[in-house]
Amino acid sequence: MLYDTGQMSIMGFFDVLKHAGFLRRVIRDLKAAVRREMPDAVLLVDYPGMNLIMAKFCRELGIPVIYYISPQVWAWKEGRVKAIGASIDRLLVIFRFEVDFFRKHGIDAEFVGHPVIEELSEVQLPPKEAFLRAHGIGADAQLVGLLPGSRKQEVSHIFPGMLKGARLLVGNRRVVFLMGRAPNLDGVVYRELEEYRDLRIVECSAYEVMQYSDLGLVTSGTATLEALCFGMPMVVLYRTGWLNYMIGRMVVKLTSISLANIVAKGLGAKQQAVPELIQDAADGKGIFREASRILDDPALAAAMRAELLEARAGLASESPSRRVAEVVEEYLVGTGRRGALKIKE
Repeated sequence: MLYDTGQMSIMGFFDVLKHAGFLRRVIRDLKAAVRREMPDAVLLVDYPGMNLIMAKFCRELGIPVIYYISPQVWAWKEGRVKAIGASIDRLLVIFRFEVDFFRKHGIDAEFVGHPVIEELSEVQLPPKEAFLRAHGIGADAQLVGLLPGSRKQEVSHIFPGMLKGARLLVGNRRVVFLMGRAPNLDGVVYRELEEYRDLRIVECSAYEVMQYSDLGLVTSGTATLEALCFGMPMVVLYRTGWLNYMIGRMVVKLTSISLANIVAKGLGAKQQAVPELIQDAADGKGIFREASRILDDPALAAAMRAELLEARAGLASESPSRRVAEVVEEYLVGTGRRGALKIKE
């Protein structure tokens, strides 16, 4: 272990620039380690800003490169497709639609399934009744989940509006809020809670939030995909710095930003399975309006839950990690296909 990936959990164009010196040092040290060890194969996982650089470097050294969890070139930076074709021997993707996307660009990709399905298959949670009893929650309470994100920047931008919306939701309802804190963040990040002691907030794991909540307020990211797998009706929230947002609008070409909507409705679909509130719309009043609409309409919530659970089936695979291991093993025993990815001229 050369670096802890928590050190590289950086969001936004300007935050990346701010940490450019550190990231260059990481790449330099990784290259030195690869050149020193000369591994039989390299498995790159996600993180395209760094891993595409490492893929090119490893390929030049003649080391087979397997990439698991493809760069999201279908969302932005489509020009990276050529770099993928030139530097990677095997591309293992986690969404079915990615196979068709890369095929259009002349690249073979293999769908292995999403790792979240494999992870969730090992999760065991008590029945809802037992959870309610353990926390002294009445059976007539509406449970609203709060998932403000796993990065400091996310929480600072989104959590204040989330709490304002939560306070408005109480109104005439009997609401208990289930909150999942990111274990990698210290308590200072959640200081906003001091101003909301009037709310009943039960802290629990993110998976408990998703399993038991009638509705979730979820920061856009992997959490929306996990929530989809639980069939939790949700309102997706996204907010960032103004300049980051303006740049993002120019480069991101998606009609929906959340993985829940992309998986449930398809890449480029105009319809949404769950509502998204972006930037200024993700304020207390906007959150209150969308959340109330779902909480006050059981039929709407049930239909949303059914659609999300149906979409989960499209992510299924018996064991993504086992398949990835099998592919890596092919190269360790010398049977791997070199140069499998080709770009059509």
